[in-house]
Amino acid sequence: MKKRMLIMLGAVLLLVAVLGLGFFLHIRTLMANAPKPGAQTVTATEVKSLEWQPQLTSIGSLTAVHGVDISSEVAGQVIAVNFKSGQEVKAGTVLLQLNAASDVAQLRALEASADLSALTLKRDQAQLAAQGVSQAQVDTDAADLKSKTALAAQQAALVAKKTIRAPFSGRLGITTVNPGQYLNPGDKIVTLQAIDPIYLDFFLPQREVGSLTVGQVVHAQSDSWEGKVFNGTISAINPKLDASTRNIQVQATIANPKRQLLPGMFANASVDVGQKKHYLTLPQTAITYNPYGSTVFIVLRDAHGLKVQQAFVTTGETRGDQVAITTGLREGQQVVTSGQLKLKNGTPIVIDNSIQPANSPNPTPQEQ
Repeated sequence: MKKRMLIMLGAVLLLVAVLGLGFFLHIRTLMANAPKPGAQTVTATEVKSLEWQPQLTSIGSLTAVHGVDISSEVAGQVIAVNFKSGQEVKAGTVLLQLNAASDVAQLRALEASADLSALTLKRDQAQLAAQGVSQAQVDTDAADLKSKTALAAQQAALVAKKTIRAPFSGRLGITTVNPGQYLNPGDKIVTLQAIDPIYLDFFLPQREVGSLTVGQVVHAQSDSWEGKVFNGTISAINPKLDASTRNIQVQATIANPKRQLLPGMFANASVDVGQKKHYLTLPQTAITYNPYGSTVFIVLRDAHGLKVQQAFVTTGETRGDQVAITTGLREGQQVVTSGQLKLKNGTPIVIDNSIQPANSPNPTPQEQ
């Protein structure tokens, strides 16, 4: 009985072994016949040495060199508006006339009174020579003439204030003032902005103070004029830092002959600092940033075609879509710029550069 059980157990074990061997051989056959992974499609670029101008970047606001809301110092009724909204005017141009009829009449009366005082003084001076009047009378006449002349000058200044002139050359804004309207002192008439050139005010960290000097070149870009660069120079550096941010305010003067830049716009500012340098550069998409370091995939060629090898690199400054490589690569090597997620050491690849990642030193927004 025991012998029979051992035989049955042996038979079962033999059957399991046969089945296991058959399954193993089947899996091995399937693995041998399985299609091997094909080459991965990526984009790649050559590592090049480019000349970079070190720059400091910031975002600033544009302000007019001269800008004012024109208003009247005195009250009065508008009898003439001599400008159109948006007009370019020269300094001294008459913009608006207030009713000054009564003020002019008062001026004429004061001028006549001053003329009479002048005649009286002249007559009494002649009488003084003949000892017909005293010196005190002549002194009184002279003081009276000065007083009445001053009153006439005061009234003339009041009359002049009824004529509103442009204090400087520039472009006028939009006005809502109309003839017949009554203006009180301080009421806004129109804004006047001198915008050629124009100021760009921006802030930089205090650590950059040592690299800033008046006259340095500044490049400005506004999203209102895509791709256009406006050039200027630093015209002033604030002698005091902002205590809350520890930033220093810098003012640049930008040429604006076509009046394309307007006060109130924001603009990206970049300041050229130091000497130009040469860097090996890559698109930022080529770099894989990891906690243990930055890596790239270098393209290699062997007898079977193209494959990749991962390598560590040290990155430096960035400029737009580009990043400088300080160590780990040499000029002329080819590096994968997109498709890294499906790669590992030795993976065969096919390069298709029909669509390349962005690689511009001065990128612009893609959305319109």
